[in-house]
Amino acid sequence: MKWAGNMAFEAEVDNFNIMLDAKPEQGGLNKGPRPKSLMMVALAGCTAMDVVSILQKMHVELEYFNAVVEGDLTEEHPKHYTSMHIIFEFKGKDLPIEKLQRAISLSQDKYCGVSAVYKKVLNLTNEIKIL
Repeated sequence: MKWAGNMAFEAEVDNFNIMLDAKPEQGGLNKGPRPKSLMMVALAGCTAMDVVSILQKMHVELEYFNAVVEGDLTEEHPKHYTSMHIIFEFKGKDLPIEKLQRAISLSQDKYCGVSAVYKKVLNLTNEIKIL
């Protein structure tokens, strides 16, 4: 984590650079996301990759897929998430709901390491939306 001035920091992750920064009211210049927000990105990315991989093996064809994560933060310091909710959005022709549910369950209960860690410290829920 290399300091880039003010409250900005640059991280190298898997040979990619990511800029993190604080909001202007916290001394930053809003050049990138906040660290806690990246916790939700990690969860979304981990489970989304699992779900797509599993559905491909099940021969489910998707036209569109999106994973949205919402989180509840405490008001007191140290501020931390008490819960996260994943909304799995799907679009496709004749999507088999049971296969969508199975792929999500496998990700959340067996494959996604981020989910496994988060479940130990916060309430983790999900829902399916077919668009």
